[in-house]
Amino acid sequence: MTPAAHHHFIESAILALRPTQMTAGFAEVALKRREWAALSKKDRKQLLQSHWFPAVLGPRGRNYIVDHHHLGLALHEEGVERVKLAVLDDLSYLAPAVFWRVMEQRNWVHPFDDGGKRRPYADIPTRITDLRDDPHRSLAGMLRTGGGYAKDTSPFAEFLWADYLRPHVSRAQIRKDIDLALREAQGLAKSPLARYLPGWSGVSVAMGDLHK
Repeated sequence: MTPAAHHHFIESAILALRPTQMTAGFAEVALKRREWAALSKKDRKQLLQSHWFPAVLGPRGRNYIVDHHHLGLALHEEGVERVKLAVLDDLSYLAPAVFWRVMEQRNWVHPFDDGGKRRPYADIPTRITDLRDDPHRSLAGMLRTGGGYAKDTSPFAEFLWADYLRPHVSRAQIRKDIDLALREAQGLAKSPLARYLPGWSGVSVAMGDLHK
């Protein structure tokens, strides 16, 4: 998501940001921390100035971020206190129940836990530091980085890939040997069964072609 002319821009403390998802891939957070640590002071300043966190103003004037959860958590763990926000919409006038329904209708919330199961909106953490680790989300992120599928602007695309991988690659396998799990995921990513997923780059075969 990129800032548009009609958005307004503000700053916020990272710990004041409200998540719109329940989990994060902690391995991906660790990677972002390593990337940050490798930057010069000048490059760090430039990154903070150029990375706007897309947000929605919600009930009680709270800022709900709809992207960059991993980056926000990594920056917090690296001692960064404030980030810039691009406010996509002001929904602060809505009652909480209506707010969440509108957020879901716009694909701005992902109320699913680290097992891929849907949860009530009330279970969404109130701070990014309370996000739970989802190893399959980490695997999906590594799969995209490794060229297993193309980067896509669809909301929560990596979570869709995580849910696809979840029945085929166990959590224990990811934690025991991430490289082996990634190789298995790369094979799964080429399957026609994954063609519904955003960024799929396998080869689609028409049913009629199977009989030629």
